[in-house]
Amino acid sequence: MNYSIAILGLIEIFSAITIGVFILVLTFKLLQWVGRKYYGIEAFNVAYSIFMASIILSVGIMVSGIIQPLMSSFRLLDKQSESFILALKYIGIGGIYIAIAYTAAISIGLLSTFLYSKLTPIDEFKEIRENNIGVALVIGSILITLTLFTRDGVMMLIEAIVPYPALPPMGSF
Repeated sequence: MNYSIAILGLIEIFSAITIGVFILVLTFKLLQWVGRKYYGIEAFNVAYSIFMASIILSVGIMVSGIIQPLMSSFRLLDKQSESFILALKYIGIGGIYIAIAYTAAISIGLLSTFLYSKLTPIDEFKEIRENNIGVALVIGSILITLTLFTRDGVMMLIEAIVPYPALPPMGSF
């Protein structure tokens, strides 16, 4: 058994659960606050719950894409460093990747909702406030679809900041 790979796997599982729970709770609380403050939507509104679930799923899809770049970064970090310093570097790089993915997911959610509301003749949030489940399902589907469309591009941006070692020039072999 390769213990270093097993430990890396355990770190990945623990990190994913910890970060996942934190991000999803943060998103849920933020959406509850926005719903109450700006749209007057109280608890037990099924349409708004569907909308919230769509955003939470979109955030989860987007943030889950950082696992591979994060593991690549962790593998490339200087293994000669003290384990405490290595852990701090890992946490710092992970925080940057998560912040980029989270910001992208929220931005895509806001942008897609805004664009959709401008392209239709109805007031979507008025309909959601009135518990129109159909409107919530359509907006939620658009959010999730646009997240799936943009996820690879966001992950490529994150990959661009992974500190890969420089390769020698092509003719120097």
